[in-house]
Amino acid sequence: MANSTSTTSTTQPGRYSRRGSSAGDRVFDIVNYIFLTCLMIVTLYPFLNTLAVSLNAASDSIKGGIHLWPRVFSAENYKFVFNEATIYNATFISVLRTVLGTVVTVFASAMVAYTISRPEYVLRKFITIAFIITMYINGGLIPNYLLIRDLGLINSFWVYIWPGVIGVFNLIIIRSFIEQLPESVIESGRIDGAGDFRTFFNIVFPLCLPVLATVALFTAVYQWNSWFDVFLYNSSNVKLSTLQYELQKILQNSNTTSSAETAFANSGSGASIKVSPLSIRATMTIVAAVPMIIVYPFLQKYFVKGMTVGGVKG
Repeated sequence: MANSTSTTSTTQPGRYSRRGSSAGDRVFDIVNYIFLTCLMIVTLYPFLNTLAVSLNAASDSIKGGIHLWPRVFSAENYKFVFNEATIYNATFISVLRTVLGTVVTVFASAMVAYTISRPEYVLRKFITIAFIITMYINGGLIPNYLLIRDLGLINSFWVYIWPGVIGVFNLIIIRSFIEQLPESVIESGRIDGAGDFRTFFNIVFPLCLPVLATVALFTAVYQWNSWFDVFLYNSSNVKLSTLQYELQKILQNSNTTSSAETAFANSGSGASIKVSPLSIRATMTIVAAVPMIIVYPFLQKYFVKGMTVGGVKG
C-alpha cells in the first residue's frame, strides 16, 4: 500500500504537470506563429510594394494606392533604366569590385586576426587597440582625399579595394572566433612541424569558414552598395563608374525630366508620363537588391553559425 500510494503521489503530479506544460507549449506556439507571421508581413511588405511600384505605369503610380500588385502593369521603368548605355559596364565594375574586394578583405582580415589572436605575439594588445581607435577617430573627408591622391589612387580601380582592405569590425569578429577554437588543434599542427603559415592555411582557415562567410556577406553588401567613393575619386572616369553611382545619376536626371513632363501633362497637351522619380526609385531599389537576395541563401547557414559561435567564448 505504501508503495502504491507513493507511486500515485509521484506519478499524478507529473501527469498533471505534463498536461499543463503541453497546454502552455501550445499557447506559446500559437502566439509565436502569430508574432512571426506579423513580422514576416511587416518585413516583406515594403519589398513587395516597391516591386509593385516598379512594375506599374509611372502615370498611374503618381495617384498612389498601390500595395502588393501593380494596378497598371508596365515595363517602361526597367526599359528606362537599362537603356542607359553606361549601365552594363557599371554593372561589370560593381561585380568585379564586389568579388575582388570581398576576397581580398576576407583573406587579409583573417590573417591579421589570426596574428593578434596568438598569445605569444607580444604586440597583439597594442595593435588591437590601435585598430579599435580607428573605429572612433577619423581623419575626416579632406585628409582622406589627400591621402588617396598622394597614393595615386585617383581615377583608379584599386581605390575601391585597398582603402578598405582591413575592416576593424570584421577583424574583431574573426579574432573572437579564432580565440575560442581548441588550442590543442593548433598545437597538434605545430607538433607535426607546421609553421605559422601552414597552421593558418591548413588548420585555422578551414575551421573559420562560418565566420569568414559572415564577414564575406558584410563586405559584399558594402562593396555592392557603395557609391560615394565613386563620386569622390572616379566621377570623371565613366569606365570606372559602378552600378549604384549610375543609378544615382539616373534618379537625378529623372527628377528634372519628370518635372518637365508633369508640367507639360498638366497643361492639357495630353502628354503621357513614362517615368517618374517614384517609379525610378522603386526600380533602382529592385535592381540593386536582387543580386544580394540571390547570394544570401547560399551564405545563410554560415552567417547564422558565424554570428552565434563567434560571439560566445568556449
